[in-house]
Amino acid sequence: MQRPSQLARICVRWILVTATALWTIQPVWTSNSVVSAGEPPTLRAGAAAVDISPREFPINMPGGFSANMAEGVHDPLHARALVLDDGATTLALVVVDNLGVSREAADEARALAKERCGIAPDKILVAATHSHSAPASNVKAGPAPAVAYRKVLIEGIAEAIVRAHQALRPAAVGHAAQPLPEEVFCRRWYLKPGKMPPNPFGEMDQVKMNPGTSPDVLDRPAGPTDPDITILSVQEAKSRKPLALLANYSLHYVGATPRAMVSADYFGEFARLMPSRLRASEGFVAMMSNGTSGDINNIPFLVTRPPREPFEQIRIVAQKAADAAWFAWSGIGAHRADARLGMIQREVTLRVRRPTAEQIERAKAVLAVKDDAELAKLPRLADAYARRVLSLAQADETLTVLLQAVRVGDLGICAMPFEAFAEIGLDLKRRSPFPRTMVLGIANGANGYLPTPEQHKLGGYETWLGTNRVQEDASVILNDQFLQMLAELAKEAQ
Repeated sequence: MQRPSQLARICVRWILVTATALWTIQPVWTSNSVVSAGEPPTLRAGAAAVDISPREFPINMPGGFSANMAEGVHDPLHARALVLDDGATTLALVVVDNLGVSREAADEARALAKERCGIAPDKILVAATHSHSAPASNVKAGPAPAVAYRKVLIEGIAEAIVRAHQALRPAAVGHAAQPLPEEVFCRRWYLKPGKMPPNPFGEMDQVKMNPGTSPDVLDRPAGPTDPDITILSVQEAKSRKPLALLANYSLHYVGATPRAMVSADYFGEFARLMPSRLRASEGFVAMMSNGTSGDINNIPFLVTRPPREPFEQIRIVAQKAADAAWFAWSGIGAHRADARLGMIQREVTLRVRRPTAEQIERAKAVLAVKDDAELAKLPRLADAYARRVLSLAQADETLTVLLQAVRVGDLGICAMPFEAFAEIGLDLKRRSPFPRTMVLGIANGANGYLPTPEQHKLGGYETWLGTNRVQEDASVILNDQFLQMLAELAKEAQ
């Protein structure tokens, strides 16, 4: 048998070395991405908006203590999605024009999105704008238009995520903030002596929500405001054309929309205006999320504002917000294409507030009153809160809520399922390990108001049993959890 020639031995060795090398650098599939070993991560992004306006009418727009029926659409509602992918993590940030997307509806939309484009449900954030001129999110039985709308909403959220995922392309991100203090006002006020009316429980609070604008009644606001509009800007990597912009402002809805008409409030008008501010091309998606605005609104107390036609004040606020976002965007400078992503999801169980035996007996007594003269003597909303007290008496003892924390480069994002007070967001921003942090309220569920323990002592609408459902120190528990999650994300980035 002949010995192989030197050339043959070289060829065999080359084949073995090449095969080994090819096996070593084979693609690794993670989070819908292909990453080659040794290559630096390249950020990709895609954005999309899907119309989720109701198709059937009349339909209720909840948010008050009585029905508010819509007969048509003034301006469309949307689910707007931003998908980001750094090669190791794919995540979606979704902002929905709705009073508050329930945890159940959001989970159904996440499941659909995973089925259709593969993004893990725990990497999908769904936040509501808290527009009070939009239908409910979770009506499973009742009037046909409301039941049908639930499907429109869930399908729309999932479709926005899928379309944004399909649009992924090389991208770069930046972030900034710009103050807009003149449109945010604390709505909880101390009143002058003798001006405080009894609350629905027949008790006297120390502060009142929306007490009017009379200087004869008002003393001083009971809390701070967060004036900043914080933005996350996304550009195409090569052309530097704007691709998407996520903004966050701690302002409740503005309101004063056309009667009996669905509207996205200032959140939708902001999204409509931003493409012109940035001279963006077709396909650009802007979205405004609600921050920590549980005690903040757009009423300039102690100031007389001239009359406005329906939707006019919304346009004014949206224009100012779009201008502020443009100033923030203009100051970003270079966007980064090497931003790393991270997202942590955590469930936290809180105690549900329970009425005392005395509160239950009083509620039953209130509901037993039938005489018109006696009913007139009851405090305002006594009947409504008596029903809420009895409902809480039968409720589960605990409530499990979903928290999410996100890292986009050196920007931190927190998402909580409450209408949190402004000082809660300010505390998170101040203590966060990231140089800038955005806090989204009414995200991954809608569980009512979240005051601080100090604000609970003052009373007022947002603290009442039935408006606030969870233990009085819940804000402390949740902020501690968020700071742990942010610290973990910041450590991963090192």
